[in-house]
Order: sequence, then structure tokens, then C-alpha cells
Amino acid sequence: MPAEVIDGRKIAAEIQGELKQRIGRLQEKGVTPKLVTILVGEDPASLSYLRGITRTCGEVGVLTDSAKLSADVSQKDLLKKIDELNRDPKVHGILLFLPLPKHLNALEAESAISPDKDVDGTNPISTGRLLLGEETFFPSTPYGVQELLVRSGHNPDGKHVVICGRSNIVGKPLMGILVQKQRGANATVTVCHTGTKNLASITRQADILVAAMGKARAITADLVADGTVVIDVGVNFIPDPATGKNKQVGDVDFEAVKEKASAITPVPGGTGAVTSMMLMANTVRAAERLNK
Repeated sequence: MPAEVIDGRKIAAEIQGELKQRIGRLQEKGVTPKLVTILVGEDPASLSYLRGITRTCGEVGVLTDSAKLSADVSQKDLLKKIDELNRDPKVHGILLFLPLPKHLNALEAESAISPDKDVDGTNPISTGRLLLGEETFFPSTPYGVQELLVRSGHNPDGKHVVICGRSNIVGKPLMGILVQKQRGANATVTVCHTGTKNLASITRQADILVAAMGKARAITADLVADGTVVIDVGVNFIPDPATGKNKQVGDVDFEAVKEKASAITPVPGGTGAVTSMMLMANTVRAAERLNK
């Protein structure tokens, strides 16, 4: 029987409705959550992401602004801008777009963002708190995966979750989130990567398989056991012979894997929609915490 296709857009709409209510309560106190992005240069992927964030902020009711800096900006001036935003009481969330030009130190810049406004969880302090199971902001993509699982009825509690990919953006923080003895977590977590031998023998043990490898259709049907819940975090663009244009696909061979999985996320329409909403959720929570 074909898998249940998990509707990320429906879940995102559910979260959006909840956020609007919370924003309404803040506005009764004279506060509207505000997210400021920092964009250095004109990276096409970052510009596309910026447009998406601006659109989502408008839909939810979060104020947004973008600090656009030239590609040759100095490290000193970048840190000065971050400090300025840290000090601004009307700014509740700060998001620094990566990658930065090669002459800039990204880790130093991320470390300069106040943990109270680090709504994408990139400051090493936020990372440390995540691993310790303390209150912090989770990076939006792994946070979105957790919310998607819980809200779709596939709570990871007590399950074996296999994550394919060990990036600092998805794989590692997702492992840190799901291994905690907390709501929506408490899983046994295995992380696979390019150095993993006999990959299929591990992935076929998964109750929940998360694909975050950055390679189009890398998870094939032979890597998936019957009844597995498959979460596809990948975003890849490949030529479509039918149209002559590029089309978006995930890290999972969707058509083949859906015949074996019990549930699966599509690309697009799966984790991406929820990811952007979790950035909004973090911004709203930052405003709530800064205006107790």
C-alpha cells in the first residue's frame, strides 16, 4: 500500500494560526516581533531565501528588515552591525545569511549574535545549550523536522531514528534534539555519513529515516524497510527531460520509496514549508522572552 504523504503545507498553516494568536497577545502589550536578516553581497541562493522569509513574515505578522552589506565589508563593520542589532530593543531576532565571502570569519560573526536573538540557533552557545538539553533556539530545519513528526502523528519517542547526513545545519543538531529526554524526542538516534559502511544494513533498521545528504534521490528503495517513516530534507534541482527545465527533487527517490514507506514527505511541500514557519516561531518566542 502506498505511503501516507505528509502534508507539510497543512502543518505549516496550523503553526501559522497558533503564531498569529501569540502575536496578537504581544501586540496588546505594544510589541510586534521583528526579525532582521543580514545579507553580505548578492549570493543568489541567499537572495531567494530572503524573498521567502520576507513573504512568510508578512503572512504571519512578523515585522522584517534586511541589513544588506557590500561583499567587501570588513569583519569589523560586520561585527559592528551585529552589535547594533543586539542592542536594539525593537529587534527580537537576527539571522545571518551564509555563506559569507571568504575574507570574513563566519564563526566569529555567528558567535557575536546575542543568544537571546539567535533565532536560527547558530551561535555556539545555542549549540551547546541544545546538546545539554537546556532552553535555547533550535536551528529551524531540524526544529521543523521534529514538529512535522509530532504533528503528523509520528512522535519519535522510543523510536529508532536514522539520520543520513552529519552537517552542522541539519544532521548534528537534529541528533542533539531527538536524543533528549523531552517531549517530541527521547529517540534512539543513529547518524550515518560518507564514512558509513554497509549503509543499507543500518537504514533498514530505522523506524524513522531522515534524508539530509544533499544528493538528489540518494535514498533508494533498497535502503528502506517496509513501514518506515521517511522524512526528506533535501532540496536539489535536476534537469527535467519532459520540460527542458530544472525541477526540484529531494534526497529520496520518492516514487519508489513511497511504495515501501508507511509515511513520507514530498519535495516540495514537505519539510521546507515547516522549516520557514519554525523561524517565525523562534522569532515570536524571542519577543515573548524579551518582553516578559
